[in-house]
Amino acid sequence: MTNEHKRSWLLDLVMLPIGLITFFPFYYILINTFKTMKETAASPLHLPKQWVFTNYVTVFQETPLLRSFGNTLTITVISVLLMVLIGAMAAYPIVYNPGRVNRIVMLYLLAGFMIPFQTTLIPLFQLMTDLQLVDRLYGLIMLYLGGAVFVFFLMMGYMKTIPRELSEAAIIDGCGIAGIFWRIILPLLKPITVTCIIFQTMWIWNDFLAPMLFLNSRSNATLVLQIYTAKGEFSVNWPMFMTLTVITLVPIFIFFIVMQKQIVKGIVGGAIKG
Repeated sequence: MTNEHKRSWLLDLVMLPIGLITFFPFYYILINTFKTMKETAASPLHLPKQWVFTNYVTVFQETPLLRSFGNTLTITVISVLLMVLIGAMAAYPIVYNPGRVNRIVMLYLLAGFMIPFQTTLIPLFQLMTDLQLVDRLYGLIMLYLGGAVFVFFLMMGYMKTIPRELSEAAIIDGCGIAGIFWRIILPLLKPITVTCIIFQTMWIWNDFLAPMLFLNSRSNATLVLQIYTAKGEFSVNWPMFMTLTVITLVPIFIFFIVMQKQIVKGIVGGAIKG
């Protein structure tokens, strides 16, 4: 057995138990969606004695899942697209015109990025209330645009690896600043753009805190908020809770599986170019 085969065998030996540990929560949640409340409480880890599909039927009958799916999709798509666009446009002048003012702006954004979101909840809620943005989907979208700072720093790091000769050649050919950004810089940012889209999509889709605080009506609720409907005042309907969890996780799970290779390409691409 060669050294390469030994390393592969050892890697498989290490990754197998890690994979089983990672898979266990999904197994636990999934099998309990096919049980009654009584069976879930009696034997949560065992396979169902009789597979019950009524939990899924009940969830669709008692909760506006399709509307919540539309709300979540609308908030996620618009927020992510705007964050990527704003982050890229903010990084462009700071990278290609690193003057004193731009450095101050970058430090200002860095300081804001380091402040935890939870510490600003009270003044932020007061501001949202004064602007009548509470319980508005567009209000939550505006709130999420603060995530453009994260995109900005990723874009800035990747943009520094793009040769300046490309923009200089475009200027000689008569291309303006806006033209250089849209025709040359932005297409070259595709790997890191896809990475930003993946990270921000997973964050917004799974976020619970912001929708819980800033969306009050059930008609504006997101999918994650619908999971909270399984919780009563004194008890929790665990089969319904887990069924809602599975339904919420399936779209983002499929999205991650399809796009996971792009994460590596986006992160490693800048290192290779650098």
